[in-house]
Amino acid sequence: MFANCQLGGMDLGFPDVCKTPIPPIPYPNIAMGPLTIPICFNVLLMGLPQHNIMSSRPITFGDTPGIGLGLISWTVMARQQHVTGAFTHILRGTPATRVTSLGPTNLINCPLSVRIVPSQFKALLLCP
Repeated sequence: MFANCQLGGMDLGFPDVCKTPIPPIPYPNIAMGPLTIPICFNVLLMGLPQHNIMSSRPITFGDTPGIGLGLISWTVMARQQHVTGAFTHILRGTPATRVTSLGPTNLINCPLSVRIVPSQFKALLLCP
């Protein structure tokens, strides 16, 4: 799997159930890789910081029409952070993340999101 860095990438989570005027509706939730707050500034991939599990995306998109806020977390456009990664490749004390890394989006309102678009196409993390 390709390693994540600040260059690009996208996480997709579904369903993010938000309260709209009539019924609660599930929306897709998207987190963009370049908006990530990196933790590891001294390890660079293609000139930009590599991401680890402590790196978080402070804002997500896609659930904006849910004006009544999220059904569980009472938030929209909240943060996303990975909880899985390459547990044998450690960056600044925590595992590095890669394509297919999983994590909750919009706090806990969208329980599962996955990195589906790679940040770069040169470095692979094939370790478990």
